[in-house]
Amino acid sequence: MPLFASLLTQPVGVAHYVVVGATLFVCGIICMATKRNTLGVLLGIELVLNGANLNFVAFGSEILRGDRPNLGIDGHVMALFVIVLAAAEAAVALAIALNFYNNFNSIDIDRADRLRG
Repeated sequence: MPLFASLLTQPVGVAHYVVVGATLFVCGIICMATKRNTLGVLLGIELVLNGANLNFVAFGSEILRGDRPNLGIDGHVMALFVIVLAAAEAAVALAIALNFYNNFNSIDIDRADRLRG
């Protein structure tokens, strides 16, 4: 508990971003584990990716870098790659979900075992 109390009294720094990023990541994992429909699982994946993005940007920020001579865009470039990956994943996954809905009139993941050939 002293860690969170000290975070509340300090100015915003990297530790604050890491806590928010970890919270997003854990919420995404819980969402993926508990949702039974495809769109809920996709939402969980997006939360996990956004939590990782927040940590990439926080660790590449000027706050952590200080006066070291560095371009500091490593975290931003990684976040950009993750955003592109998430967009491609969302497009493909939504196409699969729509096709699944057209075939089974449901997006329940438990019915996906019928897709075996």
